[in-house]
Amino acid sequence: MSSAQPVAAAEPTESFEPEAISTASYSQRKLIWRRFKKHKAGVIGGYVVVALYAIVLLGEILAPHGVSHRYYKVVHCPPQRIHFFSDEGFHLRPFVYGIKGRLDRQTGTKKYTEDASLKYPLYLFPRGDDYSFYGLFTWDRHLFGTGKGNPMFLLGTDRFGRDMLSRIIIGGRISLTIGLFAVFISLTLGSVLGVTSGYYGGTIDNLIQRIIELIFAFPSIPILMALSAVLPADWPSHLVFTGIVTVLSLIGWGGLAREIRGKTLSLREADFVLAARVCGAGDARIIFRHLLPSMFSHIIVIATLAIPIFILGESTLSFLGLGIKPPMTSWGLLLSDAMNIHSLSLYPWLLIPGVCIIIAVLAFNFLGDGLRDAADPYSSR
Repeated sequence: MSSAQPVAAAEPTESFEPEAISTASYSQRKLIWRRFKKHKAGVIGGYVVVALYAIVLLGEILAPHGVSHRYYKVVHCPPQRIHFFSDEGFHLRPFVYGIKGRLDRQTGTKKYTEDASLKYPLYLFPRGDDYSFYGLFTWDRHLFGTGKGNPMFLLGTDRFGRDMLSRIIIGGRISLTIGLFAVFISLTLGSVLGVTSGYYGGTIDNLIQRIIELIFAFPSIPILMALSAVLPADWPSHLVFTGIVTVLSLIGWGGLAREIRGKTLSLREADFVLAARVCGAGDARIIFRHLLPSMFSHIIVIATLAIPIFILGESTLSFLGLGIKPPMTSWGLLLSDAMNIHSLSLYPWLLIPGVCIIIAVLAFNFLGDGLRDAADPYSSR
């Protein structure tokens, strides 16, 4: 008699989420980095931002001419073209033709044409104008150029015959660093006041919020203009730079403080804050050792999105003649040469600093959007 043997019950299989397995051992910052790398626009913006700061930090080396060197014979010269071909055929080493000018009697302006009889080859690290590299050393080598005495103007010249490419590179240092310094001061002030406002509430919260509302009650551009006009006209360049940073910071901290206050309101009753209170931690320790570090990724996002606002603020002031003054230069100051339609119609290359401002602002916005979506994965859903 055959007896049916019992069939062993199949062991239940555990189902694991692939994402849970791959990210279980990751910290919050690593998870943010993993999500950020998937944001293509944010990654591209990050590369552009890094490239811009690398260019302006190495400005004197990358600029083919001295920022204040004037070539009076080639005022408002249009951009030159780099050539590989001539009547003699292909040239392995690129070159630019010489330029010759003639006065247009109808418009009263000078017209420039290429002089094919003069060819200036491009070299790496040729000798040129002397410069001091951050006070560390003095050098006369530039990344590329045609050599000393053979000027080359790839982006044209301005009304004083100064090379636009060199001035854009050096001017970008002022515009981009003002954004960094201004956002650092604003973020420091906004973080402390914002977290204090959100944590304590009550009278302190009302006082800080009324101050912010008072700042927002006035149009920002007139306030910036009024504060900038107060700066003494005889101040040296470094004091003007400091004054512009201070003016931008005083206007810009309110919005950052409100962002931090909102985040603090959502965290002040969190379990880790309650646990810190139970353990006897004081308010200062809770704020600076628990609340602010937990908002670090959020603060980085706010700072990244605020930098282009300060860049535009400095550009606006300098464009209107209330910001950076010569001998310093910035993108806004360079753009002021293109203030009237007549100049634009004759010298359209004067708008190139405006293109640089647009590229920088878009790059920071893309980077900020990528960081925001990475820090808060539910924001894009």
